[in-house]
Amino acid sequence: MHTYANRQQAAAWNDWEGALWAEHPARYDGMMGCFNAPLFAAADIGATDRVLDVGCGTGQTTRLAARRARDGHAVGIDLSAPMLERARRDAEAEGLGNVTFEQGDAQVHPLPDGGFDVLISRGGVMFFADHVAAFSHLRRALAPAGRLAFLCPHPADPEGAYARATAALSPYLREASPASTGMGSLLDPERIRRVLADSGFGDVEVAPHEAPMAFGADAEDAADFLFSMGPTRHNLRDVDPETITRVRADVQDALREFESPDGVRIGGAVWMVTATA
Repeated sequence: MHTYANRQQAAAWNDWEGALWAEHPARYDGMMGCFNAPLFAAADIGATDRVLDVGCGTGQTTRLAARRARDGHAVGIDLSAPMLERARRDAEAEGLGNVTFEQGDAQVHPLPDGGFDVLISRGGVMFFADHVAAFSHLRRALAPAGRLAFLCPHPADPEGAYARATAALSPYLREASPASTGMGSLLDPERIRRVLADSGFGDVEVAPHEAPMAFGADAEDAADFLFSMGPTRHNLRDVDPETITRVRADVQDALREFESPDGVRIGGAVWMVTATA
């Protein structure tokens, strides 16, 4: 039996959106992978560290952590059974023996007191039902000198590159899909600082970080990806096929601005957050 503080997110990530991510990890890891380097630079994982990856999804960041903690251990925790099944399969294929995955809600999941040296997350912490309760619980799982490093979304620029690329689609994105509910919970850096301070963390730093996010090999491939995403599928579920075809063609045309020899790259921004226990 699993205990969930956030039943809505647990249901969503074990439904079709979780399966979608599990079936296409390269797509989502490709999009978010540009932020791996600053995340791991901030986490500063040592060879013997014990690492907890919160909201690990299909496990790319957990596996990267395990490689850095080669004489330690990395644990990934997530709500989604289909994503964790993929994570375990990929870790086994890579021959990683120092990584494990647990299904659970990190806000309430049993964790050993002082059992980890480093806590990381590439966005999963934004989905907590109660952020102070969750981070307080996670702080207790960190060793006294433990450190926290995570990414969360930066407020979108309404006139930025992504807005230009998806302008034809944006009028149809009227509501969050089930799994994307809560994505805006940590947009405000002052709220991030307040949540972490109230949870007992110190030395809190919140800094913006920008990087080119990968969306596909070319404009057509990137449009395929954007229209396969959960929020897009959710909002277009009742839109007639002719309209979807027209909007998709307009988005594909807009994406040509961002084609490069390395594929479609659109600048994105996150908050890079660090703190100590």
